[in-house]
Amino acid sequence: MEASSSGITNGKTKVFHPVAKDVNILFDELEAVSSPCKDDDSLLHPGNLTSTSDDASRLEAGGETVPERNKLNGLYFRDGKCRIDYILVYRKSNPQIEKREVFERNIRAEGLQMEKESSLINSDIIFVKLHAPWEVLGRYAEQMNVRMPFRRKIYYLPRRYKFMSRIDKQISRFRRWLPKKPMRLDKETLPDLEENDCYTAPFSQQRIHHFIIHNKETFFNNATRSRIVHHILQRIKYEEGKNKIGLNRLLTNGSYEAAFPLHEGSYRSKNSIRTHGAENHRHLLYECWASWGVWYKYQPLDLVRRYFGEKIGLYFAWLGWYTGMLFPAAFIGLFVFLYGVTTLDHCQVSKEVCQATDIIMCPVCDKYCPFMRLSDSCVYAKVTHLFDNGATVFFAVFMAVWATVFLEFWKRRRAVIAYDWDLIDWEEEEEEIRPQFEAKYSKKERMNPISGKPEPYQAFTDKCSRLIVSASGIFFMICVVIAAVFGIVIYRVVTVSTFAAFKWALIRNNSQVATTGTAVCINFCIIMLLNVLYEKVALLLTNLEQPRTESEWENSFTLKMFLFQFVNLNSSTFYIAFFLGRFTGHPGAYLRLINRWRLEECHPSGCLIDLCMQMGIIMVLKQTWNNFMELGYPLIQNWWTRRKVRQEHGPERKISFPQWEKDYNLQPMNAYGLFDEYLEMILQFGFTTIFVAAFPLAPLLALLNNIIEIRLDAYKFVTQWRRPLASRAKDIGIWYGILEGIGILSVITNAFVIAITSDFIPRLVYAYKYGPCAGQGEAGQKCMVGYVNASLSVFRISDFENRSEPESDGSEFSGTPLKYCRYRDYRDPPHSLVPYGYTLQFWHVLAARLAFIIVFEHLVFCIKHLISYLIPDLPKDLRDRMRREKYLIQEMMYEAELERLQKERKERKKNGKAHHNEWP
Repeated sequence: MEASSSGITNGKTKVFHPVAKDVNILFDELEAVSSPCKDDDSLLHPGNLTSTSDDASRLEAGGETVPERNKLNGLYFRDGKCRIDYILVYRKSNPQIEKREVFERNIRAEGLQMEKESSLINSDIIFVKLHAPWEVLGRYAEQMNVRMPFRRKIYYLPRRYKFMSRIDKQISRFRRWLPKKPMRLDKETLPDLEENDCYTAPFSQQRIHHFIIHNKETFFNNATRSRIVHHILQRIKYEEGKNKIGLNRLLTNGSYEAAFPLHEGSYRSKNSIRTHGAENHRHLLYECWASWGVWYKYQPLDLVRRYFGEKIGLYFAWLGWYTGMLFPAAFIGLFVFLYGVTTLDHCQVSKEVCQATDIIMCPVCDKYCPFMRLSDSCVYAKVTHLFDNGATVFFAVFMAVWATVFLEFWKRRRAVIAYDWDLIDWEEEEEEIRPQFEAKYSKKERMNPISGKPEPYQAFTDKCSRLIVSASGIFFMICVVIAAVFGIVIYRVVTVSTFAAFKWALIRNNSQVATTGTAVCINFCIIMLLNVLYEKVALLLTNLEQPRTESEWENSFTLKMFLFQFVNLNSSTFYIAFFLGRFTGHPGAYLRLINRWRLEECHPSGCLIDLCMQMGIIMVLKQTWNNFMELGYPLIQNWWTRRKVRQEHGPERKISFPQWEKDYNLQPMNAYGLFDEYLEMILQFGFTTIFVAAFPLAPLLALLNNIIEIRLDAYKFVTQWRRPLASRAKDIGIWYGILEGIGILSVITNAFVIAITSDFIPRLVYAYKYGPCAGQGEAGQKCMVGYVNASLSVFRISDFENRSEPESDGSEFSGTPLKYCRYRDYRDPPHSLVPYGYTLQFWHVLAARLAFIIVFEHLVFCIKHLISYLIPDLPKDLRDRMRREKYLIQEMMYEAELERLQKERKERKKNGKAHHNEWP
């Protein structure tokens, strides 16, 4: 297992066929003969001649043995000794021959070894295999400050008190009756990752004797080797000129089609991993991480980091931490829902609604909507109680505190991961300037204060003007979203009357629910269509800004895309939560859009049911669509590629493809890296926290989705995507700041949802001020008797406007035309001194709502800041371990240097070359 983790593949069950010799071609056959930059042996660095089919045949004729296993697995050169560290792919028909030849000649000059082969599917496709010898790896590892293990860690036990020891003994006795850590992976299955148990230091060739080197070929793992080769390729010239460098530019201008490191072989095996072990790290990751059978187990993050790099490892660490923190939130949300279910029969408000057969409600739309009994909304009143009950306020406070605890404990978790992965002292190197920035501002240069070299410079006025244009574009796109929401509002207003006049009684009697459901589905379709437009607009605006470096470009693009997606996804939800039914006026004096369409009213049971439907439908549809696109699209693409190969070459040729051919046929990673994965989870985090007071089941839905999401992403990375470059990172970047912003916004929105959208405050005011228990300081269910009648106002039907007057006169209820109907508001009756004016209860409720918002926000923010202050970003035991490690490293480095000097002194004495005044 240790051999496979270091890059030596286990060939127990490999079923690869050797590649035919006619596939390998000489360099002279690959390039045009008339090319002025023709590659020849005189341009090669001494000792770095490439292997060709003739070279391989000479080796075999000379009697030298070639490792057959390495030749068959497709991970080595044809000599079976040089491991493939990187793959470049181009087409012979591509006209960029000169740039490619100069680039490859400079690759050899840097010391990298190269070998070329054509594709078995298409002879026009050429694979360039690169290998970095030990000398090159050591030289660039020292330049890149790659940290490597040099001494085993010395663990120590912290001081324990007798009381804590007794508690530990009692806990261990209790654990004997529990299953033995079912969520952890078997240690026998995973390899022993040595670098996690060793002290590390930046690699230095002068102090190479300090490092633990059992085998030079496996000292640098595959991810590190590919990262070093990529670092070299990014700094190699392809044209004469100071700015004509880098593999990224060659990929942009089409000189190369693809560039990627190889997977470590197949992810499947005929033999069981328990009996025969894993063949390679990819197979191990598939069995212990990407397989659906281990959905309940912890992730092997150290192995993920070793195979995919720290940046991807941190994403999965954050996703796993977020999923784990969702367990208490989902449990409490489910408890709030079940509390509503158990108290449903005792809810006085829903009882009064169901028994109010004599209360006739005014029509909710013009003309076609009929009068209806309040008891007809009995079902909706009960469903509303499931989400809007006494535990809702507690849950809103809990979720606001939960968001803070989640972020604060993630800081601690990230610190532990950064320590274990040697990222504490790692700092990003000075980034290269983007090629587009150089091309735009190459004529204006100034001295870089860090490197001391001249570099392109963007004037302040030019930068400000571009930012203003970009901000205007963002504002315009937000206006487009608002226009789309306005269109949905008009749709809801128009279709309420249409559904009310529908032939089917089921739809006619549930016109508001049908309107809300269809509006949500249409809104979801508009969201998905606008997402495509937003990506193009965000790309255009970001390129218009001309960011200087890739990280600046990525942060700018991320912020725009998140802003667009967040507004697009939540704008209609904000409308339903805070505007629906708030500005409709009252019967006889309705407010209208363009003096034509009457604004939509809430259901007699309240607006919360509309908000619940909006959140539930969009959250389920969004997550289902994302999961399908994440896994379904690459599966279909890869299946189509395999189908074309079978049609052209027959199914028997499938197993003869080398590893580079198989990886090339996989889908490349997203152009924006982990952006799509992070964006999906951040938007879900917003749904989970911002309107959670209206939909307590949101954390549960998010938890179920994330359990699937982890395995979907793992399966996608291991089986459907080419192996991404192992990049380093210290944290999740700009996404953490976005998460903090969402946490602050969630406090505000939940305060407004409870105070404005739900009926919590009006019920509280009635119980303490106007109900049977007024002045007694009680607020139980007995104090809510008469609340429904007190919350409804009276309207005289003869006061209807001509365009609002219903077709029915209401004689079907009592046999005679109705004279009065009721509506949800706190207004005076029509025979009062000020007809339909606001009552004193309205102002009491309004004052209580404002007071609740202020108290709730200040209380929750104080709790959040207190928690942030009490929870340190760095655990105390980790701080002690870091200080002890620093002390031990200094001691060990001193002892190792002293031991080396003493050995040199003894050797000089033996050789008779002792010198005086020698230390020590």
